[in-house]
Amino acid sequence: MGTEREQQFQRMVEEFPDSPMAHFSLGKALLDGRKYREAASALEEALKLDPQYAAAMVALADAYVGCGDTGRARAVLERARGTALAQSHQSLAEEIDERLADL
Repeated sequence: MGTEREQQFQRMVEEFPDSPMAHFSLGKALLDGRKYREAASALEEALKLDPQYAAAMVALADAYVGCGDTGRARAVLERARGTALAQSHQSLAEEIDERLADL
């Protein structure tokens, strides 16, 4: 049914369904477990709750890459780059540039 860590974050999502961080944390745990489609679903939910969550966008792009959908990954990374720059988060924008170059 998933690792203990995945189950912990699933409980967090159930307890705090309106928390972008809960969905992000679950998505990252699923991503670590290479459960790319499930991770994408959790991260998409985090972004529905907080459309400016740049770290969730980056993780979502990783999930899309894992699913073999580099087109969607590129689109999300480009959006994430703009968001990071708008939030004066230069180091994240640079990390995103590296990921874009690798696609």
